[in-house]
Amino acid sequence: MPLILVSGYPSSGKTYRSNQLVDFFSSKIRNATEPHICRLSVTHINDQTLGLNREVYREVRSEKDARAAEYSAVKRDLGRDTIVVADGLNYIKGFRYQLYCEAKAVHTPSCVVHIGTPIDKCKDINAELLSNPKQDGGYPNDIFENLIYRYEEPNGMTRWDSPLFTVPYDDATPPCEDIWNALIGTEGELKKVKPNLATVMKPAAESDYLYELDKTTQEVLSAVIDWQKDHTGELGGQVVFGDKFVELPASTVTLPQLQRIRRQFISMNRQHNLAKPRIYDSFIEYLNTSLD
Repeated sequence: MPLILVSGYPSSGKTYRSNQLVDFFSSKIRNATEPHICRLSVTHINDQTLGLNREVYREVRSEKDARAAEYSAVKRDLGRDTIVVADGLNYIKGFRYQLYCEAKAVHTPSCVVHIGTPIDKCKDINAELLSNPKQDGGYPNDIFENLIYRYEEPNGMTRWDSPLFTVPYDDATPPCEDIWNALIGTEGELKKVKPNLATVMKPAAESDYLYELDKTTQEVLSAVIDWQKDHTGELGGQVVFGDKFVELPASTVTLPQLQRIRRQFISMNRQHNLAKPRIYDSFIEYLNTSLD
């Protein structure tokens, strides 16, 4: 069932808004008469339910482990009869893309709810939380500032961040009814999503699939590295692959960066068995998403 990704600055009120969504969806389910609605349940996933504290965001490795824990929990709970509300920071667009792909793989819709609390207000809330030891929450100031700096705001023009619902700080509640209609529907039947070729899970049919996956992604990386060597000093640019291209950022992309993205892509698609012509297209798309 649907995946609702809640994203926002630290101390922006994500859990408060998530609880409002959980209460609204639970009420809709309790009061429903349609059997396919009555059987639904709602699961709320966040740092607290996963047993994570704010210090995990201080180090790269511990933060990566925290994202992996959220990813595993979402993947485990996504199913026919469960609505998943995930209110981790979800501030990295590449991570939101991964979760979007997981939702598509199980034929279920997803959306992003952006908590639009201004930075100054988040600072005030965070300071209040830190000053009250009885309250759960609050980020150490250095972690708070670092997360603000690294936050990648959702963009409703990209398919993995759409539909996008923004909740201003002064609004009493999120647009709960609109979110329900977008994900559950009003036609008497639950909405289903047709997975694209990049997310369809199929049994391995070609013995050399992993070889092709490794070879093709390495060819793309090599072409990007070679292009940068030939265009030293240029800001940005496009590395063309037929009718596709990789859009490079203004700063130089290092080999370790590219290798990390490649490993993530291979890990995500190891069991998918993409058709060979689709490996190029999917990896180029994933590169553009990760480098944007």
